[in-house]
Order: sequence, then C-alpha cells, then structure tokens
Amino acid sequence: MLRLRSFRATNEKVVKIAVHPTHPWLVTADASDHVSVWNWEHRQVIYELKAGGVDERRLVGAKLEKLAEGEYEPKGKPTEAMRGGSVKQVNFFDDDVRFWQLWRNRSAAAESPSAVNHLTSAFASPAPSTKGRHFLVICCENKAIFLDLVTMRGRDVPKQELDNRSLLCMEFLARSAASDSPLVAFGGSDGVIRVLSMMTWKLVRRYTGGHKGSINCLMTFMASSGEALLVSGGSDGLLVLWSADHGQDSRELVPKLSLKAHDGGVLAVELSRVIGGAPQLITIGADKTLAIWDTISFKELRRIKPVPKQACHSVASWCHPRAPNLNILTCVKDSFIWAIEHPTYSALTRPLCDLSSLVPPQVVAPNKKLRVYCMVAHPLQPHLVATGTNVGIIISELDARSLPPIAPLPTPPGSREHSAVYVVERELKLLSFQLSNTPNPSLGNNASLSEAGRLKGDSIETLHVKQIKKHISTPVPHDSYSVLSVSCSGKYVAIVWPDIPYFSIYKVSDWSNVDSGSARLLAWDTCRDRFAILESASPPRMPIIPKGSSSRKAKEAAVAAAQAAAAATAASANVQVRILLDDGTSNILMRSIGSRSEPVIGLHGGALLGVAYRTSRRIGPGAATAISTIQSMPLSGFGSSGSFSTFDDGFSQRSPSETAPQNFQLFSWETFEPVGGLLPQPEWTAWDQTVEYCAFAYQQYLVISSLRPQYRYLGDVAIPYATGAVWQRRQLFVATPTTIECVFVDAGVAPIDIETRKMKEEMKIKEAQARAVAEHGELALITVDGPQNTASQERTTLRPPMLQVVRLASFQHAPSVPPFLSLPKQSKVDGDDSFMPKEMEERKYNEIAVGGGGVSVAVTRFPNEQKRPVGPLIIVGVRDGVLWLIDRYMCAHALSLSHPGIRCRCLAAYGDAVSAVKWAIRLGREHHDDLAQFMLGMGYATEALHLPGISKRLEFDLAMKSNDLKRALQCLLMMSNSRDIGQDGTGLDLNDILNLTAKKENMVEAVQGIVKYAKEFLDLIDAADATAQADIAREALKRLATAGSVKGALEGNELRGLALRLANHGELTRLSGLVNNLISLGLGREAAFAAAVLGDNALMEKAWQDTGMLAEAVLHAHAHGRPTLKNLVEAWNKMLQKEVENTPSAKTDATAAFLASLEEPKFTSLSEAGKKPAIEILPPGMSALSASITIQKKNAPATLNSQQSQQQPNKPLALEAPPSTEPAATTPSTDQAPPPPASAPPSSEASEPASDNKAPNSSENNPDKADLEQSKPETTASNTEAPDATQPDAAPPVVSPEPEAPQNDNQETNSTNNVAKNDLLI
Repeated sequence: MLRLRSFRATNEKVVKIAVHPTHPWLVTADASDHVSVWNWEHRQVIYELKAGGVDERRLVGAKLEKLAEGEYEPKGKPTEAMRGGSVKQVNFFDDDVRFWQLWRNRSAAAESPSAVNHLTSAFASPAPSTKGRHFLVICCENKAIFLDLVTMRGRDVPKQELDNRSLLCMEFLARSAASDSPLVAFGGSDGVIRVLSMMTWKLVRRYTGGHKGSINCLMTFMASSGEALLVSGGSDGLLVLWSADHGQDSRELVPKLSLKAHDGGVLAVELSRVIGGAPQLITIGADKTLAIWDTISFKELRRIKPVPKQACHSVASWCHPRAPNLNILTCVKDSFIWAIEHPTYSALTRPLCDLSSLVPPQVVAPNKKLRVYCMVAHPLQPHLVATGTNVGIIISELDARSLPPIAPLPTPPGSREHSAVYVVERELKLLSFQLSNTPNPSLGNNASLSEAGRLKGDSIETLHVKQIKKHISTPVPHDSYSVLSVSCSGKYVAIVWPDIPYFSIYKVSDWSNVDSGSARLLAWDTCRDRFAILESASPPRMPIIPKGSSSRKAKEAAVAAAQAAAAATAASANVQVRILLDDGTSNILMRSIGSRSEPVIGLHGGALLGVAYRTSRRIGPGAATAISTIQSMPLSGFGSSGSFSTFDDGFSQRSPSETAPQNFQLFSWETFEPVGGLLPQPEWTAWDQTVEYCAFAYQQYLVISSLRPQYRYLGDVAIPYATGAVWQRRQLFVATPTTIECVFVDAGVAPIDIETRKMKEEMKIKEAQARAVAEHGELALITVDGPQNTASQERTTLRPPMLQVVRLASFQHAPSVPPFLSLPKQSKVDGDDSFMPKEMEERKYNEIAVGGGGVSVAVTRFPNEQKRPVGPLIIVGVRDGVLWLIDRYMCAHALSLSHPGIRCRCLAAYGDAVSAVKWAIRLGREHHDDLAQFMLGMGYATEALHLPGISKRLEFDLAMKSNDLKRALQCLLMMSNSRDIGQDGTGLDLNDILNLTAKKENMVEAVQGIVKYAKEFLDLIDAADATAQADIAREALKRLATAGSVKGALEGNELRGLALRLANHGELTRLSGLVNNLISLGLGREAAFAAAVLGDNALMEKAWQDTGMLAEAVLHAHAHGRPTLKNLVEAWNKMLQKEVENTPSAKTDATAAFLASLEEPKFTSLSEAGKKPAIEILPPGMSALSASITIQKKNAPATLNSQQSQQQPNKPLALEAPPSTEPAATTPSTDQAPPPPASAPPSSEASEPASDNKAPNSSENNPDKADLEQSKPETTASNTEAPDATQPDAAPPVVSPEPEAPQNDNQETNSTNNVAKNDLLI
C-alpha cells in the first residue's frame, strides 16, 4: 500500500519542487540554487543548470548561437552572463501543463450547483508557440529563464525588462482565445504583478494597488460563474483577487477583492475541489496556521494549526480513494507527510507516512535526521507524492490499486439512463447518467475531454453527459475505505470495509440489508448470486512507535508485533461461501474452503473462485515500521488492519529476476475442490460474462486465456500497472493510472477446437441414432447413417490467437507511443528479407510487435487519443455506443468510440462483420489493410475481402483463407504481371513477330514477378489440389513452369516443389524442360525423379552423374543393364581415389608421422610405386577394371547352380520398374511352370555384365537368334545358360521400354546379341 517509487540522493537540501503532469519529469532547486530536471521513472537526470550564478555551458552555447547567426561582435553583455540570484520558483510549461491547468480550474468550478453552461465547452487548441515545445521556467530574483528542453535553446528575461524589480513568484495565465499568446505573471518585490508575453517577450500588463509588500505566491482558478481569477498572497498577509480575463485593453488592473488572511504573510495558496460544491482556497501563512476559504462568498470556513509550534511550508489538495476523508496534505520540517481529515469540521491532523522508513538506511547518517522542505502531489496521479528533503528527492506511492467506492448497476432493457451506486462518508447515493445533447447546467464537468482544431476525419465528437446524484435513505455503518461490488444478476450490492473489517449486502430493489458480518474480503461468482468472504476476528492493534525512536530495539519490537498480529489473524481466518436466494435470504454453502495452513491474503471472484495465500517471507525492520505507522492511524484514515490484505505486495520491491511465488489456487464454486495447480497471485482478475475469456493482471503485464472448450493460454499483453478491466464481447477495456486501453481478443482455431467440434458432431449423430432406434427400431440406422457419411467435409484451417491493443485515452496532449510496444520486431520468414524497408513498403503490412507467448500484438494508426479523466477510475463498460468511466469525484465520463477505425473493430469483435465493413467506407483507404488484418485475426476473412482499399498482396491472403482460390489466382497474376504468360498459343502472326522485343521485355518482367511470388504460387496449387480445383492449379502451374524453365530463376526448394507438382498433374512436357535446371542446381534426386516420370533412363543417369551422385548412377546402370556401366564405375572409382588422396592426415606431429611411415610399404623405384593397386569398388560379381576382360565357358549345370546360390529375389537393385524375370528351371520339363509375374525381381547376381549392355530390342522373342548368341565365344554377358525358349508354353519376359544409350566402338559388333542373350537368360 505504501512504498518507495523512486529516490535520488542529493548533497544539498531540496527547497523547490514541481512535477510535470504527463511526462515523468521532476524539476527541483536546492539550497545552492542548482536546478535539475529528473526522470523519476527511468531515474535519469535530463538537465542540470546553475541558475543562481552564471552557467558557463549556457554562456558558451549562447555565444555559439550568435556566431551561427552572423553576429561576430556582441553588442552588449549577454543575458546568460547575468547572475540569476536566489531561485524562487521552478515549473514546466507546455501544451499539457496548460491543458490540465485549465481542466483543473474548470472541473473544480463545475462542481458548484450554480455553475454555468459554458464551462463544459471543448477546450481551445494549443498556441502555435508552445506546440511541440517543453519549457522549463525558472524564476530567479534577477531574471527569468525560459529553457526549451527539446532544442536546449533558452531565453533569459532580466528584471530590467520588468521594471527592474526582483521576481519572487510566477503563474501561467489561461488564455481566453486560441489566438492569444501564452502569458506568464510574475510577482514582484514591490507588490505589483507584471504579465509577460511568451511570444513577443514584452511586458503586456500590470496588476497594481493590491499589496503593500512583496508578493509570495500566485495562483489562477475559475469561479462558478465562469470568470477566470488570479489570487495573490503577499508578505503583508493579504489575499488579493484579480480578474485574469485578459481580453481587455487596459494595461493596468486594480484588485477585485482583498482579504486579511494571515499575520506575518501568506506563504502558499492551493485550490481544493469539493464534491458537489464550489471549490475552496487553502492558504498557509507565517503564523503557523492553515485557512480554508469559500470561493463564492470568500469567507473563511476553517482555520487550524496542523502541527503545533511548526509552520507549514507546503500544502496540496488531495483526493485518494484509499483515504476518503483525508483531503489536504501538508509538511513541516520533520520526516512526516501530514494529512488533514475532514478539514471543514473535525480538522484532525494525522501523519500519513514516515519518510525515514522508506529511504535506504545507508543514505541517512547516524546522527542526521530526515527533514522535509517541500512537497507536491501529482496533479493527475494522486497516489504519487514527491517530497524534497535534506537527503534527496523521495517519490512515494500510496496504494495505486485502490479504486473509488462505486459500483455500476445493470441498465434495464430499452432504457438509456444508466446508474451506479457509491458511498460518500456514511451515505449511500445513486448516480444516474446518460448522454445529452446539451450540457447539464448543474453539473458541468461531464463533457468528453476533447479538443478543437483536429484534422478532418480525426475529430472526436463532444459528448455531453447528463447526470443526477440522488440520496438513498439507507445509511451505511462506516465512513472509512470501502470496496463496492455487484452480483452477476445486478440484484445485490456488496460493500466491504477492509479496515474495520465488516461487510454488508444490500438488495437493489428496496436497498434493504440482506446480509452482514465480519469480513475483510469478498468475491462474487459470475454465474450465480453467491459470494465468498474471508471471515476473521479483528487483530490486536499494534503499539505505536514513538516519534524519533529509530533504535534497533524499537524496530525489533515492531517486527515482533507485526508477526504476532499476522499470526493472530491467520489463526482465525477462513474462506466461507454463501448464496443469496430469490427471497433475499442468505444461506451458507461452505464454511471453509481449502485445507492449506497458510493465511489467506486475497479473494478473486469469477467463473472460478481464486484464493491467494501468504507465502512465508521475513518482514524487515523498515517494512515493520511502515506497518506500525499505517496501522496506528484511526479507522477513518488508512485503517488498522486493512494493510493485511495488500501488505504482502505493497511493501516489497521484488526484483525482476526473482520469480513470483506460486500462492494462488482456483476452486470450483460447485464442488469447492481445487482446479489445477498453484499459480502466481494476480493483482486482480476479470472474467467474461459468457465464460469464454479471462484476464489475470500482474504488475507488468496481463495474461489473457481462453476458457472454451478448455483452458488455453493465449498470450501476454505488456500493459503495466493496470488497475481494472471489463470484458465486452471479445473486447477488454483496461484502465491504468495514465491510460485507457482496449484489447481485442480472439482465441483463433486450435487443434483442440477441431477435435471438440468433431466430438460434438459425433455425439449429435449418436443421439440422433439413439432417438431413431427408440422410435423406429434398428432399421432407422440406415437412413440416419447415409447422409452423414456422404456429407462433404469442410476444409478447416488453424488460426493463431490474435491480440490487438488500441489506446483510447491518455493524459498527453499529442498522440503518444504506447509504452507496451517498441519498434516493430521483424523476422525473416521463409527465407525472404521481410524486414527490408523496400519490402515493407511494397507489402504494406501493418506493424507487428510480439507480446508474451509469441502472440502477435498488432498496432494500427488511429486518431488522436482522447483525454483520460484524472485519478483512479471505475470502468462501467460500453453502453449507448460509448465507453463509460466514473472518477473518484463520482462524475461520469464518456469516451467516444465513433471513429470508424475503432467502431469497425468493435463491431467485428461483437460479431457483426457486415456492419464493420460498411463503417469502413468512412475510413481512409490507407487504413483498410490494417482493418483487414484485424478482421482476418478475428475470423472474418470472407467479409474482409469486401473492403475496397486492401492491397493485392493482402487480398491474396484473404482469398486463400476464405477458400476463394479463383480470386487468389487473379491477385497472383496481377501482382506477378504474368496474365499472358504460359498460354498455349497456336503460332506467331505478323504482329507478334514485329513486337518480339516488347514481348521479350514483358516475359522478363513476368518471370521476375513469378519468381518473387513463387511460394504463393506453390501454396495456391496445394490449396487447389486439396479442394479438387484442377483448372486453377493448372493455370498456376503454367506460370510457375515458365519461370522454372529459365535457368537460375527459381531456388532449389522451389524447383523441387514445382517438379513434384508437375509430375502429380502429369505435365510431362513442362517437366522435361525442368530437368536441366534441377541438374544445374545440384538437385540430382529431384532431376532423376523427373526423368523417371518421363521414362528417360539416360537422362536419369545424366542427372546423377552431373550432380556427383555416381553411386546411384552405377546401381541404376547395373540393375537395368545400361551400356554405360563401365564408364560410370571408372568415374566413380576415380572420384573415390581423389577423395582418399586429398584427405589430410589427422596425425600432424613428427613422431606419429614416423611411426605411420614404418607401417606403409616401401617403394625403391617409380616402377614399383606404379604397381600399387588402385582402389576399386565394384558391383557384386563384376571383375576388376584393371584385369583383362576374359570369360571362361562353363557347363550349364554348374552355371545354374551358381545362379541359384547367388540369386536374392527379395532384394532388387533396380530403382525403377525392372524387366520381368522368371526363376531358372532345374528340370527339362517346364510345361507346368506358371507364367512369371510382371513385378518379379531380376536375378542380377546370375547375369553380371563385364562390359556394356544394350537395351532390350526385337531379338527378345526370336529363339533362333537366341541360340546363336549362346554359341558365340565373344559373349561376355554371363556364364549362365538361358532356359529353353523354344518351348511353346514359355511366356516371354515383360520388360520396361528404355531409350538406347550411346555405345563405344569396341561394343558395336556384339551389342545386339548381348542384349538378346541377356534378356533370354533373365
């Protein structure tokens, strides 16, 4: 709840401090007049300046600028060389500062019942002089310094230009028109206020006659009448009011009102916003008092002394939901931040926190005490308070997760009036709000915080809200911090006071109390009106550590007290489940959930009950001191025991590398049994009303999951410090302390979804069968089973989950870069450089950044962000087409969702994709690609095709996803410029011959286009084959084959895929032109496969031989009797010999080389070295290449026995369909032998050729010629006799036709005879 957000140590005490409203910037001035700008989020110093004296760096920079402008001789002493003197005030000024200053004044004035209508008008556009510039303004005694933090160029205005009077304070004046220049008012030492124009840098006005002494402070505010006022406090103790409307021509204005405020002088003045009333002024003076003034009657409402005997030097208006009754913060020269409770009547001053317990112990010296010298509360984030001390700058965070005590109620059907219930002090009130065409005169601060002067098409409509606050007669028992929640039906409202602890359940119809008791936490079920509470007895109050006692014994006592209190609470805590019946009675369903012994520290409702347990972690002395400080406060403050529910995460700064403890368990509301294992504890959970999605929030990210058909993790969205969210039909609206985000979610299609769909269909079929059998008997199964089996199966494609984040509102005036996304993370996909700028320009894809889990989080261009309301917010949800929010002042705000870019996405997420496409007509066509990508992720690819402005590349993707392959083909032909390529023409006419040059250029462009989209062509062919659209696949194949026929056009994997698809479609003509390109790329297997499909054995061998795959070529030639066998074997052995000779020896040392040389045979002459046998690897049965090729004639029986011993019919060597064979007969009778099958393996071992073989020819069926071949002595085919081919019943062998191969000269004489004999032997 209370922790140190940031700390910067300084050597000097910090006496002046100011914070920027939108950027994490802090400007401080120390006692030595050194000014520094610090980024407290990144803990970096942005700029440092010695403002009191002469800053040498600025002086050198000014001289260089003048030299660059052509001024070689300075005309006089530069203003940068003047000593500034004591720094009196520091501040920022830019568009954001101006806007939120005006918003604060208007919103405070609009709370008054007498507020006028025009307070709700849209704010004027920023002045040209400040757009894009961030000024640091330093008010010194002798000059004012204006430094632009963007360009680092400054301008000094000496006091000589302001009547030569010392400058003591300053304030920026609001403009009455957009054309007016920014004005800054300086309070002088003579009691005169001088106004300087930041455009002309001239004095434009004086306020005189109000003060008799010097002016110490200035502030602007707005009266309920709409008049801009300037209030000044002087050393004479007077509080003077002036008119700040500078539309008048008078250069000197007199005061409107003068009041005696303090004795000894007014030190500071602050504006306080009051819920339902006119704003108030808070002043602190040298008389050590604090006074509160009414801004209508300007009467004093209250005067107190916050800290006795000490003067306050800083005051801030504060409104934090965790401390609803503490409205004013102040500080004196001690280590505390003091808070004033109920300033207008009780005015009790309590220490909010002790800063000495937050800073590191080594920072403060042992004999040094921490002292606070200045303080400021963040104007837009009230949980942040910055203080300047004698040891450094401390930024403390006070429970950023606390939300206003308000709960929206469901809107009745058909009603346009919405309502919410909230608690103020001890009253229960009802807020009714709705859209109105005219502003409400009584509650003016209801308009959307939009701006004028936007570009056409990006303007956000101004939404006026009519709201009424009604009092409910039912009182509530406590006025401390409360948490409100509503049941799923909206019939009951629960209020929990964690600090008491106590809870009450009210029935909305009559606001009667139906249940109450002692509980610190409460969680509702999202499906039924049942809830779980954490019942516990009130722990003993811890002893207060005396002020200033920072001894070790006191801290150890605090640790012991904290541990004892925690143990006492844990001993009596249990989770109980109750249900509310229709009659309004409450029944206990389960008295205790879970069997764990650890104490419960959190409850989270939803479709499942989440219970968080405290992990065993040691409490440090600093944390114990902070615990005792907070728990010693009264019940109406931060409370005594409320810190137990959030202390476990509030005080600890866990390092990023430290893993979160597994201390969160989900339970079923029905069985009260655990569901799944332990998880890290989330800060809050959000469950969809339809129980389809859920979100778990952690400190730096959100975990989004799908619940149907089973729990599935979708991804992380890096939205840090989220405080709450509401689901709305695949839309998650998230609030953070600075922004409003919308996360569009779709689970996609996963394999489990397809399996679940099939299971459901099978269950439906079984149920239909069971019903039919029950009605009509077993014969009914025939009619039920038939059409179900013949139904066409849909081609279901998987779709990844999609998360897209859109920022709806923020504090910044200009559009800001979302903090959860960095630059687009581009990756190489399928080998193409998709991250190149040229490719990104051509493809026109939207930017993609990767969130957790690998889920793509898309970013798109939207209109300027709307202004987020200030402070913590409750998200009501989308009603009447706008997003409703309620702030801590119980005012409703409406964020417009009418921009076409947002409305289209909301409609698509809602399920109305047709209306989303209609709304897209109002959006610029340059945004249609982004929208189409979004609709594709949401599962509406078919509808996204109707967007008129999508690019052809994206149109192709959408057509593929929606199975519109004809449109996908047209897109591909247009993108690749290949519409006229691949057509089967009849011939060339005269015009074609004359235009050959133009046709050649078109052909080159078309081939380049086809190569660029080769992968898309292949995907289209596959999709067409899967859906039996052969004509589309054939058209795509024509184009791709044309590019494949060009050498070097396609890559290896693309050529391989093209060859397979051409073979599948029987495109042999185009396949033949592809083989040589496959060979040139070294794709021997693919080229051989293509040649095999073509039936060209010679081409197959050429493919293997040219790509170095000689082993495959030898085996193929050997198996099929190719005549090139010997040449292939010789080439193969030569290659092996080279590999052996070129292989480097692994032994490099001399000893190993000598020992190896002893083992090798010695050669005494070159002739002996030439006799060394070469390495030869031969097929089985083939003689050595170096031996003479002589064959001895053997007897037939021996040959037959040899054939039987060597034949292995089950292991063929052929790589394609071999010639049909027949087993060798051992008996002369073959009449009963069956004909051999066509696929019988060859007896290759029985017929080993020693020379080249010829392909089968016409001698195969000639028995006479076969006998003649047997008698020739030159035969070298085999030593085996062939079966008797003269028998009439012997079936001729079936062989596959092969083209003839070239022969050698020494083989021509007997090639035909060898082939014939070989065939007959087979």
